[in-house]
Amino acid sequence: MRLGVLDIGSNTVHLLLVDAHPGARPLPFASHKRPLSLIAHLDDDGAITEAGQRELINFVAEAGDFARRHRAQDLLAFCTSAIREAANGAAVLARVEAESGVHLRELSGPEEASLTFLAVRRWYGWGAGTLLDLDIGGGSFEMAQGADELPETALSLPLGAGRLTRDWLTGDPPTAKSIKKLRKYIRGEVREAAAEFERHGRPDLAVGTSKTFRSLARIAGAAPSADGPYVRRRLQRTDLGLWTKRLETMSIDDRSNLGGVSPIRAAQVLAGAMTAHAAMEAFDLPVLEICPWALREGLILQRFDTLRFESDGPLPDTPRTESIPQVMESGAGAGRSLIYGKSN
Repeated sequence: MRLGVLDIGSNTVHLLLVDAHPGARPLPFASHKRPLSLIAHLDDDGAITEAGQRELINFVAEAGDFARRHRAQDLLAFCTSAIREAANGAAVLARVEAESGVHLRELSGPEEASLTFLAVRRWYGWGAGTLLDLDIGGGSFEMAQGADELPETALSLPLGAGRLTRDWLTGDPPTAKSIKKLRKYIRGEVREAAAEFERHGRPDLAVGTSKTFRSLARIAGAAPSADGPYVRRRLQRTDLGLWTKRLETMSIDDRSNLGGVSPIRAAQVLAGAMTAHAAMEAFDLPVLEICPWALREGLILQRFDTLRFESDGPLPDTPRTESIPQVMESGAGAGRSLIYGKSN
């Protein structure tokens, strides 16, 4: 079947269509995304502005049309910390649904961490032993560790690269004073959180996921994304420490010229590097493996797990064309049955 995953993140809004079935790896079919920094659209009270809401609604409507044109049979739509922590997040979600017909599921921080961990476990398999996953987004930083498919401990901290850049770093390049204050803050938050993982002991494999870690690994010499997902990529703590110092003195324009750093993320890559380095120090990790799968893949895998157990027989070979029109139907409550295949 063809499944759409609509991801409302802190830096981009992204619809990914994949072809898969239970037991098979999801293969990307098409993608539709747009840069949209919802964090940059927060007012002084922490609410998403009218301009930010309008951009979001327009994209969600576009995404629904895109999924329908490409005959997606199911749609998972979710949002993370950018809306979850906004002062008017609940009102924004209601408005998006009323005007676009798409119901966005609001994931909690621990849910983000757990679903990303599921994707990492499936990628590396049971032979990897106990896993620790670190994931830095635009609005939050997730950590999860465990020996099974779901983690024993899953935490989320408000240490997203975009959030920290907006709230702490001043100047271009940022001032030494603002960097020093931010580094102290990050270390304190990360060390306190890492202490909650001590009872699990050292992981057999430590992994970094999502765009920030992929960018940092690329800056430090890992293979470019064009080489494909099966190339092994790693991030050494010593290399990250050196590059963090370099990024401190670079302008945003200079950072955007680095391999793996897009213009929309150039401003926040320093804060991401500082958080990543603090985490590797707190967990005493000399190296991280970089996993190509993350939250979106975790949602896809969970969806197909659900289908496997709910279906009385094989999945249909022809598209369920009623699914996407249901998602696009206007009015509150439209499309709810498509989230995890359950009615809310």
